[in-house]
Amino acid sequence: MLVTSNRLGRGLGYSVVLAGLLAGTAAWAGPTLDAIKQRGSIKVGVGTSPGFFAPDSNGKWQGFFVDFGRALAVTVFGDAEKVSFTSSSPQQRLPALQAGEFDILLSGVTQTATRSFKLGFHFGPIVFYDGQGLLVKKALGVSKAAELDGATIGIQSGTTGELNIADFFRKTKKSFKPVVIEETKEFVNALESGRVDALTQDASDLALRRIQLGKPDDYVLLPERLSKEPLAPAVRSGDDRWLEIVNWTVYATIQAEEYGITQANIDEFLKSEDPGIKRFLGVDKSLGEALELDPKFAYNIVKAVGNYGEIFERNIGKKSKVGFERGYNQPWSQGGLLYSPPFR
Repeated sequence: MLVTSNRLGRGLGYSVVLAGLLAGTAAWAGPTLDAIKQRGSIKVGVGTSPGFFAPDSNGKWQGFFVDFGRALAVTVFGDAEKVSFTSSSPQQRLPALQAGEFDILLSGVTQTATRSFKLGFHFGPIVFYDGQGLLVKKALGVSKAAELDGATIGIQSGTTGELNIADFFRKTKKSFKPVVIEETKEFVNALESGRVDALTQDASDLALRRIQLGKPDDYVLLPERLSKEPLAPAVRSGDDRWLEIVNWTVYATIQAEEYGITQANIDEFLKSEDPGIKRFLGVDKSLGEALELDPKFAYNIVKAVGNYGEIFERNIGKKSKVGFERGYNQPWSQGGLLYSPPFR
């Protein structure tokens, strides 16, 4: 078949574009991923809330966010133990990430526009949908936040809670007395000692703190949520491949739950004839090879830590000591907000 000059020109143009894209893969890796591979482990910044992140009696970190750190180590190294966890306060965590002390924050960071544009952080998929709440003394006799007019409220510094609580009282035309507290331990002590009438923070965090109080039944978590708090992994800008590894590691846990794949039954799914499942589990190796990852990275993640639902239920679900309902943290097919792009 003869090729016209126009078609030839278009073909050459496409070739140039493709060559440019392929050449760009040489610069695909960035400083964070390079440092991780040279070091041989991932450095993760976490907080200190049982169920989300806390060392056990042997000093080994356990928790919801910790499991995502181990999943990342599986994607990068094929080994869930090639990761270290360091506790960081809300005031220190973002500066520490920016300074390179961590490769990623899995400390319950709220994704905001300012943190993305002004501070230069990138966020992975939302792994926990939360909202700011208020923990109050039952003796106050209040049943909703608007009844706290004139109350003294403890706020942990370095969090989005400072702005959210001010916005709430401004909108309701009520007043409050803020007490900004830096130390995490002092935060709870301020409520028990009577220094403040209430505490405000992410509702999940307050629910955990309530059960740690000497007399938890003397306190109540009010029903309102004053804000949206989408908690997501945070990384420094400038390393696209590291960000995508974070993205697709999280998505693998979400997609596995949607497929019904668990730690216990995953090997049975290796026999599936579903092309999507075959790509997902690496039976069809083409996807993994295209991503330049182990074709079985998703299989290995689920084998190591389970799917999203298993991670949630094991650490913070209804049968755990924390006892959270799934709520929005369910697959979209079950009325939640969790959704994975296609693995193709």
